[in-house]
Amino acid sequence: MQRRELFSSLFSSKEKREPQQQFIRPPYFKDESSFHNMCQECDGKCSTVCEENIIRIHKDKTPYLDLSSNGCTFCDACAKECPFEVLTLDEKKDINAIFEIDMLKCLSWNTTMCFSCKNPCLSHAIEFLGMFRPSIKFDLCTGCGFCVGVCPTQAIHYTKL
Repeated sequence: MQRRELFSSLFSSKEKREPQQQFIRPPYFKDESSFHNMCQECDGKCSTVCEENIIRIHKDKTPYLDLSSNGCTFCDACAKECPFEVLTLDEKKDINAIFEIDMLKCLSWNTTMCFSCKNPCLSHAIEFLGMFRPSIKFDLCTGCGFCVGVCPTQAIHYTKL
């Protein structure tokens, strides 16, 4: 294969491929395939009972979490409401996401006192060095997401585990 063919094949394959969505799911499921198998028959009941209004229904009829404005209280309502047992109380766990603080955007990392992310953290997973330099203790973080929407500079990001 010549260099020109190599590059053209790389670029053409990227154009054809659609980016795969990385959904953060409610914390009550056993495996990802159950969403695609069972949620097709449902009308999104889990999203209607969420007290924090963070469960959204994708166009493929599967639920995902939108943590941009609120977080999960692990209230169990979505699991109790799920008619096909995709979400069950037996599978309750931490949310499958990892959270990171962008030091360049974070006010506290840039010598401005701000505790916006620490105060709403239900698991006390955000700690500060003195009054500055917050960090997330991953062993305590449940992935609730309450820290995301309250950050005034959008310095907290999350990705699927």
